[in-house]
Amino acid sequence: MKIPKIKDIKVIFTEPDNIRLVIVKVLTNQDGLYGVGCATFTQRPIPVKSAIEDYLKPFLIGRDVSNIEDIWQSSYVSSYWRNGPVLNNALSGIDQALWDIKGKMANMPVYELLGGKSREAAAVYVHTSGDSNEEVGDKMQAYMEQGFHHIRVQVSTPGYSTYGNKSAQTGRSTAKNEDVSKGPIPITSWIKDYDTKKNYAHPGGIFEPKPYMRSAISLFDYIRNRFGYGVEILHDVHERIPPILGLWFAKEVEKYQLFFLEDLFSPEDNEYFRMVRAQTSTPIAMGELYSSPHEIIPMIKDRLIDFIRIHISDIGGITPAKKLAAMGELFSIRTAWHGPGDTSPIGHAANLALDINCYNFGIQEYSNFGEKTKEVFPGCPQIKDGMMWPNSKPGLGIDIDEKIAKKFPFKEREYGGAWDTVRRSDGSMVKP
Repeated sequence: MKIPKIKDIKVIFTEPDNIRLVIVKVLTNQDGLYGVGCATFTQRPIPVKSAIEDYLKPFLIGRDVSNIEDIWQSSYVSSYWRNGPVLNNALSGIDQALWDIKGKMANMPVYELLGGKSREAAAVYVHTSGDSNEEVGDKMQAYMEQGFHHIRVQVSTPGYSTYGNKSAQTGRSTAKNEDVSKGPIPITSWIKDYDTKKNYAHPGGIFEPKPYMRSAISLFDYIRNRFGYGVEILHDVHERIPPILGLWFAKEVEKYQLFFLEDLFSPEDNEYFRMVRAQTSTPIAMGELYSSPHEIIPMIKDRLIDFIRIHISDIGGITPAKKLAAMGELFSIRTAWHGPGDTSPIGHAANLALDINCYNFGIQEYSNFGEKTKEVFPGCPQIKDGMMWPNSKPGLGIDIDEKIAKKFPFKEREYGGAWDTVRRSDGSMVKP
């Protein structure tokens, strides 16, 4: 059998439902045989396109499509410096597309190539947020009635910026806190009023850790009193609080039995996880900001986390992710691949292939696909009973309609799509 070769690599920009997506299409010299992959780096899409078209494409044209491992390894070191999120996203798009091609050649779904099913469907969690505990609770109720059992919850901190709650007017206000008993009065000159006519990726604001922690604990208490312990709740700290407060927070929320507490510390503060593990049983998820598969290895081997929270495009695709999943299994650590709204349906399909195969799957993040997005991507993974279900189509089981995709070009964004900074009351920047 003659092995198909890479003939061309295309980069497709599309923005259905106001989300910028970067899609890679690898074409072969066999008529009608191609694969698709997700290379979405929402904050930096332009350099990803350049990395593919100017560097990876000329490097890979003419390669056998079956040699996925060799292509990954040689591409990974072709920049000498072992890449970063830009080149890794570029490589991920190609890697996912090659797995898609291999599945089509074998007439098998990718999860079959990885070893077959460990489960029929993958449990997902959805996102709720609001200006008040009651608003969050009502949204939870609606999700539970739809069959969702795992729900991430975030609530506004009055007078302060609140991550994960785009709709919250109170949380988005920037310098309104005037109650000295609740937290510092903002004095910074960094914060400005945003032009409502302009398109900001993430506006900044004022954040203070202790008011945030009080709001979050109040929310958990409300949820458990209202719903009991039959529903699983998750929460994202997003690395915004000092490490010692993170330790206190993990201990304080233990009684609420979270499914997991996410991104408690920044990657620079990984050693603090040893203190958390020694003092509390709150489950910990980490990895969203890692851009190398090697960064999370110490966390796995020392059992400092409970869920691998990697964004598979940021580390280079399915090929490195399946290795991390296998390592996690040996240490009884589960997967929870990053899957926010700015992951394309193709990226979700790649996550799902791993979820269905991996014995140590834990949970999958999910954001509802808009109707325009479903038009662009025929074969979007289906959601039913709080789970994502694979189809039996070969490869990743999903495609892109390029004609429809062209109807949704990228919109101009302030700062090119970069996030504006969040600040403490004194003007100092808050990570990430």
